[in-house]
Amino acid sequence: MLSILEYNPLLPSPLTASPAPLAAYPIPGTVAPVSGGPEKFLGYESGMESMGDTRTQFQIRYYMFASVPVAPDAETVSLHPWATSFRESGVSAFTEASTSVAIPIVGSVYARRKGALERSQ
Repeated sequence: MLSILEYNPLLPSPLTASPAPLAAYPIPGTVAPVSGGPEKFLGYESGMESMGDTRTQFQIRYYMFASVPVAPDAETVSLHPWATSFRESGVSAFTEASTSVAIPIVGSVYARRKGALERSQ
């Protein structure tokens, strides 16, 4: 079993790494130019004036397509510690891991059947 005293060599790392970003945080506010005027609030997109409202809602399928590749990565990261200690964990850990793998699979099948993953033409 690891003792907290074994982590003492790591203690200076966050203590020396924390002041740098904290010191850099106020610099942009003091160095950046202050610009005002009506041009600042105009919408600008690819060299043309914006058409329509700038606050349009995106369809949920765009977020679905963005999250589909991320889900297996997150699942792999969460299963790695379980896989390394599989023999010591027993049946209860196997059941928990199987459940955590089954939930995204069931969700993917449900989304596929509902047509949420279909691209519209």
